[in-house]
Amino acid sequence: MKKFTYEARDQATNKITKSTVQADSEGAAANLLISQGFTPLVIKEQNNSDSLIERITGKITTKDKIVFTRQLATLVGAGLPLSQSLSTVSEQTDNKKMKSIAQDITATVEGGKSLSESFSRFPAVFDPVFLALVAAGEVSGTLDEALRRVADQQEKDAAITSKIKGALTYPIIVLFVILAVLAFMLFTVVPQVEKLYHDLKRSLPFLTQAMVSAADFLASFWWIVIILLAVGAYFFSQYLKTPAGQKMLDSIKLRVPVFGKMFQKLYMGRFMRTGQTLLSSGVSMLDMLRITAKAVNNSYIEKSIVRAADKVKGGKALSVALKPEEFILALVPQMIKIGEQSGRIDEMMGKTAKVYEDELDEQIRTISTAIEPVLMVVLAVVAGGMVAAILLPIYSLVNGINV
Repeated sequence: MKKFTYEARDQATNKITKSTVQADSEGAAANLLISQGFTPLVIKEQNNSDSLIERITGKITTKDKIVFTRQLATLVGAGLPLSQSLSTVSEQTDNKKMKSIAQDITATVEGGKSLSESFSRFPAVFDPVFLALVAAGEVSGTLDEALRRVADQQEKDAAITSKIKGALTYPIIVLFVILAVLAFMLFTVVPQVEKLYHDLKRSLPFLTQAMVSAADFLASFWWIVIILLAVGAYFFSQYLKTPAGQKMLDSIKLRVPVFGKMFQKLYMGRFMRTGQTLLSSGVSMLDMLRITAKAVNNSYIEKSIVRAADKVKGGKALSVALKPEEFILALVPQMIKIGEQSGRIDEMMGKTAKVYEDELDEQIRTISTAIEPVLMVVLAVVAGGMVAAILLPIYSLVNGINV
């Protein structure tokens, strides 16, 4: 849809109003204003070309979506009409891109589409879980509750992701420190040692010579190194976007030592939490499995859930269908079986998700604590190797002089 600025006269109050409207064409914008009780005076299409800074800073974050969803749930729950609630939320949204999307959704809803259909126009912003919950809320008449559940789901996912990123921050900082120490020693201290040996017409030890060669190469061909790294990073990132690259990355996440189990718990927690949210909102079992398979965001786990869904469609219980799958942790089918026997699968899925979320929190704390001394040892070894490469030739020179 295009965005138009307009001046229009309110037919009820005879006042002039200036604002914006989303529509497919200028004529459609005029018809929309007339249907809302306005007489269009001026309608102009806005220029949608944003600057680079606006495109970068206008990125829609998880926090933006959570705030938008919670505000909409509050207004709908207070009894305001849906179009008015959407209009109010769009006015309160600070993010320009989110505001534009909210205005587009408002216009689409006012044009007669359902809220879930309007959201589905922006798949990059509103995922299948979001759409399914909103659609279920519309059908059951509990849209405000469905929106609150969406916001809760987004907050839990964001909290877990934030903890994992936080655990990785310290190792990344230490890595940069190690690289900085290497660069400083290579380009400042090592050349001085080489000059000293050259003046004395002595040959450098092997380790020091290797560092000197590396420093000379980087000093002369640093631009080639940067280009190769940039090209390599670009093609690797493009490869990861392909099905083969994504499959490779998904496999590494599940099988890498130490972190593999952590990722499995992350995916199981996400699977069970999303499944609980969908089932408690009235989504059918097969639809729940289809949506959660995508929401888990790992191709191997997705295939396991899809295979289980096919078995459920054939008449098997979900606990039986999930049990033989390789990457489905044992607790999942056990808890689902209890839920099947008690008739409260959604509740058992929620409890299982809580177990995995708590275990993941503890594992992240353990790894964060254990990784610090390991990195300190790595930093000491690197720094020690550099110092040895510098001091050994100096000691050799001193011994030679004493002789």
